[in-house]
Amino acid sequence: MAEASTGDVLRVDGHEVVVSHPDKLLFPAAGLTKLDLVNYYVAVAEGALRGAGGRPCVLVRYPAGVDGEFFFQKRAPAGRPDWVEVSTIRFPSGRTAEEVVPRSAATLAWMANLGCIELHPHPVRADDLDHPDELRVDLDPVPGVAWPQIREVAAIARDVLEEHGLVGWPKTSGSRGIHVLVRIERRWTFDQVRRAALALAREVERRAPQLATAQWWKEERHGVFVDYNQNAKDRTVASAYSVRPRPDARVSTPLTWDELPLCDPADFTLRTVPARLRARGDPHAGIDRAAGTLDSLLELSARQEREGQGDAPWPPHYRKQASEPPRAPPSTRRSAGTAAPAPAKRVRKPLVEIARADREADAIAAADQWKAQHPKAAEHLAPADVLVDRMRGSSSLWYRVRINLEHVPAPLRPKAR
Repeated sequence: MAEASTGDVLRVDGHEVVVSHPDKLLFPAAGLTKLDLVNYYVAVAEGALRGAGGRPCVLVRYPAGVDGEFFFQKRAPAGRPDWVEVSTIRFPSGRTAEEVVPRSAATLAWMANLGCIELHPHPVRADDLDHPDELRVDLDPVPGVAWPQIREVAAIARDVLEEHGLVGWPKTSGSRGIHVLVRIERRWTFDQVRRAALALAREVERRAPQLATAQWWKEERHGVFVDYNQNAKDRTVASAYSVRPRPDARVSTPLTWDELPLCDPADFTLRTVPARLRARGDPHAGIDRAAGTLDSLLELSARQEREGQGDAPWPPHYRKQASEPPRAPPSTRRSAGTAAPAPAKRVRKPLVEIARADREADAIAAADQWKAQHPKAAEHLAPADVLVDRMRGSSSLWYRVRINLEHVPAPLRPKAR
């Protein structure tokens, strides 16, 4: 545990960790400071290191707290302590960076002092950067989808995993969704792991087409999106016990499958999770002993391909793949090109872009303003008709706001600006 020595210096695991501006409010609505964040990560280090320990991590820094600007820092600061480990990551672009590899509570505390509210590890260990040991099932609901439906899709994903000899470990995402982590043997490449995740997503969609989707483009989604692309190389997700940049300092919290139907994600915060971990232990304590094989899921992928389901779209900054379908939303696609046809005919939807913003809150405000300006059209919108797209740049995010007008009668549709 941490012991304060001079007020802004903590002694953690035999190392001194300087906490600059310890009283800075990182979560103004919750009244939580930088020192609160540092002490949290020291308190939950056992569980947090099970999720992020030994893995290169992207530093997602919020120097002004959750209400301010944030940025991605892939390269570890040059002035880091000599006890902070790094590992050289090579990105799809060919560039490299030395990323932080936490192995102790001290490193977690040092990261928190940098304003790293979240933990974003890669799904690989530092001693083998080419073979993931984790497949990540990211269940991302579209707006308007309630928690019970997300839980139901998680249960279906669990069934699919078990039928293919794999163990899923659920946790709240700390936002609106659920993550199911799957430890795997370190035998497959990133592309193979992504392909297995795509096969899983399509199978979940096949079993529950009204509840879940594997469609990449937001305008085609409904229900809960099973985000297979979180398994592409260079993608990271918030790990177990990661705090999220929400006003209530919500935490991505490991659960048992028995707890999942009964829990409320809002109950798991920076204030409550340390006591939960002390009282109950870590529900994911056995995860590293449950590494499984992808052979069966890859056989399912091969069967899907024989039936006409080839590759699916990749994230926009990845190199175009030979078998990938057109990398453009159907609403902007001019032609199908030479790619294999989709399993079913897709209807181009009437989408109108209304704003671009640097902050998600500003994007949401722009959508609300558009609704106020066009009340008759807004009456016909479903929650999922407001598309707020996270557009990732080299070191930051920006947001595009679009409105799907398919449910709005044609005479009431505002024209694009």
